[in-house]
Amino acid sequence: MCRLFGLHAGKPVSATFWLLDAPDSLARQSHKNPDGTGIGVFEQSGAPMVSKQPVAAWTDPEFTREAVEYTGTTFIAHVRYATTGGSAAVNTHPFLQDGRLFAHNGVVEGLDSMDARLKELSARDLVLGQTDSERVFALITASVRRHGGDVGAGLVEAMTWIAGNVPLHAVNILLCTATDMWALRYPDTHDLFILDRRRPAEHAAFELRSNRIHARSEHLMDSPSVVFATETMDDDPAWRLLEPGELVHVGPDLEISSVSGAIPEPRHQLTLAELNPAAAVSQSVR
Repeated sequence: MCRLFGLHAGKPVSATFWLLDAPDSLARQSHKNPDGTGIGVFEQSGAPMVSKQPVAAWTDPEFTREAVEYTGTTFIAHVRYATTGGSAAVNTHPFLQDGRLFAHNGVVEGLDSMDARLKELSARDLVLGQTDSERVFALITASVRRHGGDVGAGLVEAMTWIAGNVPLHAVNILLCTATDMWALRYPDTHDLFILDRRRPAEHAAFELRSNRIHARSEHLMDSPSVVFATETMDDDPAWRLLEPGELVHVGPDLEISSVSGAIPEPRHQLTLAELNPAAAVSQSVR
């Protein structure tokens, strides 16, 4: 299962990230091969910056533990387990379209139908790689354009079309600009958590760690922030699991709003047994 991490700080802060921070044995790696790692950040100027690498575990028997530090207002980090599209930079998250960053966790099938819909919307050229994730993002981008830049409305419209027209297993989403972040857990297949640290004095030091992503920031020990992750990354009791179908928006001043049930139930929700073997393995890894 791909790992997601999102951070909205509301103002420029420095944060250090470690990706693939997991000393697995080769036997375990055979079932948990990261196929790409990436970080996207909106820098102090408001410009997006993406750093990603198509890391394949089988090319290096030992995971590296490399730390990188970025300064920005919003961050998205992603560790990929490939289900559609090979290990290549063009298929590695996060993706950038129309000045927005996007990462995805899950499986969506019916790529021919998605491509046909993108052609209808004159947006097929947004897709540079082979992944279902980039197609999902392109559909959202096209819908945002149709709604005059309203990201929330575009996201709901695109996801409603996906839910009604193509088979899917899960579509957990992080999407951000320099000032806003959106998170969607859909439907209930995989977890996605939110941590409200807008009162940092009530929380432990900002050093969050999962078995794939590690984030640390001295700036955020005293500064408000909101975090999203596929796993709880420390023992803070404030972590909250998003409801199935819950869409959360974090605005420029870190105000949090959420809507549940904005997207209908999927017409065809794929079970693990219905996925191809590689996809089934990737989605069952925790």
